[in-house]
Amino acid sequence: MSKLIPAIRVKNLSLYYDAQKIFEGVSMDINQNQVTAIIGSSGCGKSTFIKSLNRMIELEKEVRVEGRVEFFGQNIYERRINLNRLRRQVSMVFPKPNLFPMSVYDNVAYGVKIVGWRPKVELDEIVESAIKAAELWDEVKSKLHKSALELSGGQQQRLCIARTLAVKPKVLLMDEPCSGLDPIASMKIENLIHNLRSELTIVIVTHNMQQVTRLSDFTAFFCNNENRVGRLVEFGSTHKIVTNALDSRTRDYVLARLS
Repeated sequence: MSKLIPAIRVKNLSLYYDAQKIFEGVSMDINQNQVTAIIGSSGCGKSTFIKSLNRMIELEKEVRVEGRVEFFGQNIYERRINLNRLRRQVSMVFPKPNLFPMSVYDNVAYGVKIVGWRPKVELDEIVESAIKAAELWDEVKSKLHKSALELSGGQQQRLCIARTLAVKPKVLLMDEPCSGLDPIASMKIENLIHNLRSELTIVIVTHNMQQVTRLSDFTAFFCNNENRVGRLVEFGSTHKIVTNALDSRTRDYVLARLS
């Protein structure tokens, strides 16, 4: 087995909204070219946690953090960090598709154009490559210049992933990417994650334990303490979390969702 290399190292991370502590004391390594699942009951800070990994959470609320998040050795909470560059390298896919009211082509090209001008031929190649990587090309190649909002929900979600892939991220954060999708659309997203795992580091928040067992290499279980503050209860290989978790709270959560 090849040596695991952390893409992101989280060290004793706590996050506050004003005086309200959302989660505390989280430490874990998110390894390169692995899929890490974040599980736990609603309200324990899972989505907030992954949004803290590229500071997207700061676009929603005023936050304060303690601890460190290192992206290939660099603390992303340093003042001199380039947030636009960070969010391109550590990109986010949300529970619901957040497409722009423009064409399929322009949605995928959007982030590339922000980075800098590209010749039309090169931009065409980037868009096609990203849509193919999202396993959507055959479904939309005749609709590139039609509104992306005309696509089905599952197609829109994969187009969001294509838009993310177009800017060549190193880490892909996915917050319940199959939420609200039918089983066939969900299966296509799962197949996509499986195929991307050799190229990207993926972090996925999900309530679906079957999905966790099918997709992830590592799993982190979050749970609220008595003060309703999220904590990382247990982290390890998915096989160990599912079959031989150390903490009874982890075992109870997994058993309830696999039974």
